[in-house]
Amino acid sequence: MLAINHIYKTFNPGTINEKHALNGLDLQLEEGDFVTVIGGNGAGKSTMLNAVAGVWPVDEGSIQIDGENVTGLPDYKRARYVGRVFQDPMTGTAATMEIEENLALAARRGKHRFLSWGITKKERDTYREKLKILDLGLEDRMTAKVGLLSGGQRQALTLLMATLQKPKVLLLDEHTAALDPKTAQKVLAATEKIIQKDHLTTIMITHNMRDAIVHGNRLVMMNEGKIILDIRGEEKKKLTVEDLLHQFEKVSGQEFASDKAILG
Repeated sequence: MLAINHIYKTFNPGTINEKHALNGLDLQLEEGDFVTVIGGNGAGKSTMLNAVAGVWPVDEGSIQIDGENVTGLPDYKRARYVGRVFQDPMTGTAATMEIEENLALAARRGKHRFLSWGITKKERDTYREKLKILDLGLEDRMTAKVGLLSGGQRQALTLLMATLQKPKVLLLDEHTAALDPKTAQKVLAATEKIIQKDHLTTIMITHNMRDAIVHGNRLVMMNEGKIILDIRGEEKKKLTVEDLLHQFEKVSGQEFASDKAILG
């Protein structure tokens, strides 16, 4: 479903601020794969997601989604393949619009718009059922302005909006990092439920090693712009944070430098 082939990306080439963000990155995801991604600051995690989303062109390599080469497509043309949730809960929703209006916009993404459109009873019933999955009581507040919601509620709504049209690839960029632990766990539970229900191919970047181990069927660790560990199946289920740190040190020859990731 997703093939990242030998991707390179350098920022500010030829200057004192030159940064090699991706160095021959290779990653293939089968349909339904749920891959969690961890790594220290500057490892290339968000750069990889931006490359898949088409935020900027890559220097070398190719990206294929469901067999189609999208390497040369800008982000707005790639949007029909990709759903994305960012770290900031304020991104991805329209604060002055109602919950149901935000969902209607997401449902109509990429479709022809007309001067007059309303939300039908059938659509409203569908949105209500979708909101129940989040377990946040939003199905009873569908006409509430999104700006009145908490950060966790907005992030959960953004997740629902990003998956309404069942994207080929779902990109989650530390989407629970700005939330308190209790709310983060609720959003993660909703994430797991939606991904499993719709069999979505997903990449989730997380700063929390424990979350990376618990969620998904594959765990990928990045360092210096490439993948140094790719753990799946039974091996992943048996992992501990200590095992992960040991494997990182063994493969990279250095200590993992993020206390935030280790302590969660």
